[in-house]
Amino acid sequence: MTEKPTVNNLGSYYSQSQFLRNLDTQINPSTFNSSLSISDEAYQEFITQIAAFDTRREFWLQTDYYKQRKESDEQANAALLDELINNIQFIPADEKKLVNDQLKLIAETSKEASQLLNEYIAFANKRASTHLNEEVIAAWATRTQSMKALVKRQEMAARAAYQRQINLLEQSMKIAEKQGISQKQTSIAMDELPDSKLFMLGVPLLQSQLETLIATGPDFDSDYDQNTAMLATLAVGAKLQDNFQTYRFLRTPEDPVKRDSPRRAFIMVLWGAIGVLVGAGVALTRRKSLKNNN
Repeated sequence: MTEKPTVNNLGSYYSQSQFLRNLDTQINPSTFNSSLSISDEAYQEFITQIAAFDTRREFWLQTDYYKQRKESDEQANAALLDELINNIQFIPADEKKLVNDQLKLIAETSKEASQLLNEYIAFANKRASTHLNEEVIAAWATRTQSMKALVKRQEMAARAAYQRQINLLEQSMKIAEKQGISQKQTSIAMDELPDSKLFMLGVPLLQSQLETLIATGPDFDSDYDQNTAMLATLAVGAKLQDNFQTYRFLRTPEDPVKRDSPRRAFIMVLWGAIGVLVGAGVALTRRKSLKNNN
């Protein structure tokens, strides 16, 4: 019986996925919406893998259990593989019956069934964690490109505004020089003065403003600073574990008390039938022998 993993089970996958979600919220908060938690998404991928035909097939192909039972007949091997694939059964949770997800594996002995079930869970988990990591890496690359484009737009906007201010001050100085304005001719504060009246500040003040502006450079807002910090983090790349746990056990697989082995049951029934036939034959032989003696 399995359930969705805890945050600790997911390791670095959780923190990296959460970082991407936070980033999406900042870039475009109106469009980001995920109804599933990170743990739910990871567990859904695990369920997809353990129930998948390809996962079951590839698992059996690499096991000694299958290899030891292979024959020279390809058709017989295909039938055996198909039987083994069907011997792994996923039973989805039933909320009405309060039953969690269950995974069942049938083998010739209970010990083999328990061992193979643990191996299959590890095999499916590895495939799930690999796929989830690939999704994070792809999303990371996409967000990196998006953030680069956003930072570039912010830089262009800030530099364009900066250049406009430079041009405005230079033009205002030329007008002030032509009119011989060497002192401030207005009581209105510079920030409240319309662009067309800036020359009234006089050449000295305009020159001072221009020098200060050139020294300080473009004005980048706090959003730009935050985005450049995010971009620096993205540039490092996602730090992910190769394998992490995408599930947690509610009941760990162990040797079942009641063995589930159709082959063994069939063999026992067959030998039982043979025993009955042999016993009947012996009885008939004895009866015939007694009659002859009489």
